[in-house]
Amino acid sequence: MELQGKAWKYGDDIDTDVIIPARYLNTSDPQELAKHCLEDLDPQFKEKMTAGDLIVAGDNFGCGSSREHAPLAIKAAGVSCVIANSFARIFYRNALNIGLPILECPSAVIDISEGDEIKVDIDSGLIFNLSTEKKYQAVPFPDFMQELIQSGGLINYVRKQVKE
Repeated sequence: MELQGKAWKYGDDIDTDVIIPARYLNTSDPQELAKHCLEDLDPQFKEKMTAGDLIVAGDNFGCGSSREHAPLAIKAAGVSCVIANSFARIFYRNALNIGLPILECPSAVIDISEGDEIKVDIDSGLIFNLSTEKKYQAVPFPDFMQELIQSGGLINYVRKQVKE
């Protein structure tokens, strides 16, 4: 599975309260959550990003409370992938549960600048910065995890398995 979009770059310790502020947790509707994704960190995020774009961040992305709303808001906002130095453990699991592709690749995070055009091959873990023509290698997910992501998350994956 290949993804491509512009990079929107953020720093370390981007917590779930910044990804989706608590005042919007009265709904679990993905489209409603998407309207408020990152609004306290970057009020222009929704206006400047285009479906398919990527978030590039530093250490401990998704730290804080264990709400599944955070990766759900990111995915519903149209973000195709998050690349970070590292992810908070619960965010990592919640992202995979809803089918949001995430990759850890510190060398890419260092080199990618905001606005760079990025192409990601989720199957191989290859990240290609089309703006600078540099390549980076993240550790790819095992086949079953790739299938989970391509299915759109854990629930869809299980439904598919039950039908087979």
